[in-house]
Amino acid sequence: MRKISRSVVAALMLGALVAGLSGCQKKEGPAERAGKAIDSAVDKTEKQIDKSMEKVGEKMEEAGEKIKDAADK
Repeated sequence: MRKISRSVVAALMLGALVAGLSGCQKKEGPAERAGKAIDSAVDKTEKQIDKSMEKVGEKMEEAGEKIKDAADK
């Protein structure tokens, strides 16, 4: 999980750097397009991680309930 978080942070920093360096141009150049593509990829990755973590949390909760029910018997 930490490795994924580091990757997301690195991608965000790279996107910010690319956007900052290309901010002086009036026309959208290749660096700006690359920055936007990176930002989009990071956003999609974050959404997928959030969905996955939510599912993991639900499964852990279900498992905890099953353990509790088994212990009560």
